[in-house]
Amino acid sequence: MSISANNTKRKSWIEVPENSDFPIQNIPFGVFITKDDVITIGTRIGDSAIDMGALQQLNYFEGIELTDDMFMQDTLNDFISDGKKTWRLVRNRLAELFDETNPKLRDNKEHRDLVIFNVKYIEMQLPVLIGDYTDFFSNKEHAVNVGKIYRDPENLLSPNWLHIPVGYHGRSSSIIPSGIPVHRPMGQSLPNGEKTPVFGPSRLVDFELETAFITTDVNVMGENIPINEAEDYIFGMVILNDWSSRDIQKWEYEPLGPFLSKNFATSISPWIITMDALEPFRTKGPKQDPAPLPYLQQKGKHNFDINLEVVIQPEKSEATIVTRTNFKNMYWSMSQQLTHHTSNGCRVNSGDMMGSGTVSGTTPDTFGSMVELTLGGKIPIKLNDGTERKFINDGDTVIMKGYCKNNGTRIGFGEVSTKLLPPYVRK
Repeated sequence: MSISANNTKRKSWIEVPENSDFPIQNIPFGVFITKDDVITIGTRIGDSAIDMGALQQLNYFEGIELTDDMFMQDTLNDFISDGKKTWRLVRNRLAELFDETNPKLRDNKEHRDLVIFNVKYIEMQLPVLIGDYTDFFSNKEHAVNVGKIYRDPENLLSPNWLHIPVGYHGRSSSIIPSGIPVHRPMGQSLPNGEKTPVFGPSRLVDFELETAFITTDVNVMGENIPINEAEDYIFGMVILNDWSSRDIQKWEYEPLGPFLSKNFATSISPWIITMDALEPFRTKGPKQDPAPLPYLQQKGKHNFDINLEVVIQPEKSEATIVTRTNFKNMYWSMSQQLTHHTSNGCRVNSGDMMGSGTVSGTTPDTFGSMVELTLGGKIPIKLNDGTERKFINDGDTVIMKGYCKNNGTRIGFGEVSTKLLPPYVRK
């Protein structure tokens, strides 16, 4: 089935601002609360949020096999479970419906008023019920940079890093959408030169610039997924801020890896950008040397050219872009990550989320975390307001953005924006 929604010549009768992340060629999926306090599944074109629950009730998805309440739910899980054919049919129908040449909804003011809202008047929610969350460590530049700070110079990468997509299981209960603030975590750390740990607020709170992909139902327990099928089970992507506490992490990560230093908060952008929308932006990833074992080998373009940036916005002050990088730098692809995840028969379900790991480039201005940008806190970076940062201060808002662009078409993710608050105080 063709992806007619990707037609670059198509224009919408909904106004789309110049350089918008959400032209009619995007058609992302999310969940929001309308101005009438109704929760619904929807999409977005320009600055307009579109109530797909209302569209379904008005019979605009006629001819597509959907359950009666498919888009009148508070998560996308059931829709994602329906699989790639349904996703594509619905996205193509939406593109057709909002095409500037189609009068069916355009010329029906009563229906338009029920379906379309200005994004200023909606409240975005987590788009899926995330049952399980896995975070990978799949960017070689980041792994080497962190190795220089924390590991033996002779062993910057762990012995397994070039052979498997290294990952760990995160905590889905603390995944939040853009706009929800997080508190500075409390925890154990070992001060420099000391032998006894202390408990208190983390002093080294950091961001990690990542993406994440959302899966459909992949397999039954015990089944592994071949590398050439893995992408069929990936619904779409979001931008992810994997908040990290470097002092807690340094003390706890051996021998089993991150625990409380990571699971206090993970922020994601609320619109899921489908793999169909990202199809025109495929690119080859870095050469893998040594070659992976056969079950992880793949040919062709399995990375994506996604521009990423991070902004730090101090409280009541001007913002500063602190890094710009690109997702195409990832050493291990999403399909390799998913194939490896299921290689032992681990079950993966609809709505599961897989983080990419920090995305870094080869130059200091492309590093994806403060620990890299400041060399472990040794060299602070200067913000536009004249202040300096080694790590994130209370009151700072970290904003991450991502977009693809070629042949005049821009497909964006919007943003994930999160403010860091002081430690939580029980009242």
